[in-house]
Amino acid sequence: MSRGVVVLVLLLLAACSSPQSAEPFTPTALPSPTTTTPAGTVATTTTSSRVRVTAPPAGNPNGGAPVPPEAAAVDTTRPTRVIGDGTPAGCTSQAVVAAVAQGGIITFDCGFDPITITMTVTAQVRNDAVQDVVLDGGGLVTLSGAGQRRILYQNTCDETLGITTSHCQDQDHPRLTIQNITLVDGNSIGATEGGGAVFVRGGRVKVVNSTFVRNKCDQNGPDLGGAGMRVLSQSANQPVFVVGSTFDGGTCANGGALSSIGVSWVVLNSLLRNNSAIGHGANPARAGTPGGGSGGAIYADGNTFTVRIAGSIVEDNKANEGGGAVFFVSNDRTGTMAVESSTLRRNSSAGFETPGYKGIFFLGAANPSVIGSTIQ
Repeated sequence: MSRGVVVLVLLLLAACSSPQSAEPFTPTALPSPTTTTPAGTVATTTTSSRVRVTAPPAGNPNGGAPVPPEAAAVDTTRPTRVIGDGTPAGCTSQAVVAAVAQGGIITFDCGFDPITITMTVTAQVRNDAVQDVVLDGGGLVTLSGAGQRRILYQNTCDETLGITTSHCQDQDHPRLTIQNITLVDGNSIGATEGGGAVFVRGGRVKVVNSTFVRNKCDQNGPDLGGAGMRVLSQSANQPVFVVGSTFDGGTCANGGALSSIGVSWVVLNSLLRNNSAIGHGANPARAGTPGGGSGGAIYADGNTFTVRIAGSIVEDNKANEGGGAVFFVSNDRTGTMAVESSTLRRNSSAGFETPGYKGIFFLGAANPSVIGSTIQ
């Protein structure tokens, strides 16, 4: 072998054995899967050599109800603040509480695997925050109340959160959006009104592509409720939108998933199942009873308001009193209810329901409107 060839071989060997400098890895937003993932499976998305695991889709994946622009998810590609530093260690209860109090578009950077953040205190929306609050878990984040506390709280009439108007019961801010996140094991037992995972009074709130599991509130009471959400006094009587979301296994005196007084709901392409109204005595409470037990999934009371369920499944909910699926009472008989392209099935009302509307107790302007739906 000539001297020139020997030198060339040595240079090649040195090149192969020398460590290569690597570019630092910077987490970026992953593309959405290009295929539809059936419910009950786990989707994976691959970027470079890393695999990101995402949860099954929330809501009713077969729901086809149109979603109006105001009910759509908020664009979070340019967040105001990011919780985490790319590792699970950076995603803490304290960080969530601080971010929610400051407001703005909030996202998470906790790594590529699903993470559960156990809340040590309830995150509270400030009424005097300059920006609205958008909490986006990116399909990877679960906030847990650990069976001990509420997870999110907004109340425009709570002086400790800043009073910003003279009409706290009707103001257009703050606005809370909960999207692409799971809220689990919230508990408001002993607190006022209900709202096991989320309590909102005033401003606006909407929920998109999110999952609520095993939340609970007080077991008895004639008019408290909402193991998943309790909502009061929305601005200008505008509706609460629940889009592509799941409420599963909630328990409360009334409204195992959703509860309100004088508030309208639009539930689109969602799944409400296995929720229970566990109170006893109805509303007003019968003599000798603590009251409650109505609206296995949804409890809606008040005067003029509406409930619209479209593209959704409401199944296997139960009420100890009335309305295994939905309890709807418009006291002045002006409220209306519509069920469109939906399935309501196996919802048990142990006490009472409206004849011909299995699982529904309804008092309003006219019988519920049912279009392209199954109620059985």
